[in-house]
Amino acid sequence: MNKISIIIPIYNEADTIQSALLYLERMVSKTIPYEIIVVDGGSTDCSTQKVQQVQNIQLISSPKGRAKQLNAGAKAASGKLLYFLHCDSIPPKNFDKAIFQQFKNGTNAGCFRMKFDLKHPLLLASQWFTRFNHISCRGGDQSLFVSKKLFDEIGGFNEDYTIYEDNEIIERLYIKKQFVVIPQYVITSARKYQQNGVWKLQFHFIIIHLKRKLGFPLAHLQTYYRKNII
Repeated sequence: MNKISIIIPIYNEADTIQSALLYLERMVSKTIPYEIIVVDGGSTDCSTQKVQQVQNIQLISSPKGRAKQLNAGAKAASGKLLYFLHCDSIPPKNFDKAIFQQFKNGTNAGCFRMKFDLKHPLLLASQWFTRFNHISCRGGDQSLFVSKKLFDEIGGFNEDYTIYEDNEIIERLYIKKQFVVIPQYVITSARKYQQNGVWKLQFHFIIIHLKRKLGFPLAHLQTYYRKNII
């Protein structure tokens, strides 16, 4: 039987994870078998206790690092479809049905369009481009679904990446010509933009993107991120 495995990595998300899981339960259609796997990267707050207070959640632990956590979640998953979701992103109503329909149509990977929960001119412009099915318009906040078979075939997330891991795996999926953008919206938190400043953070993201295109070593990109972004 087809099942969708929803995989959520967390690290010190005590303020958000419980409400996110409860909201997720309201968004899923429950017409398709599903499981929710939360992968904790060694939280030092009460995140794991918050997760344990929600029913029907599988909580596992992994070394810190989103790529490592996501791979651990995929390894624990029993579904034919994997859906990777940030804990501060909210998928649309009946998102599982929308994903499963794509799978039935022969599409093995994709995402939703995205909107931020903050109406800022730069973010409004940025989110508008998520409707286009082009690699330059992709990012992890849009969530990612991929068949377990294809995920295993491409080797999962590259654990050398402590940043940019979402973009890196999506690039490999585009090479496989296995990607679709579902015309419904994930609503994602703009909290990192609010912490760093919208224009400042977008500037640093552009610099990281350009440095990667120019072939800068991964360690350099990671150092730049840690130095400039909260």
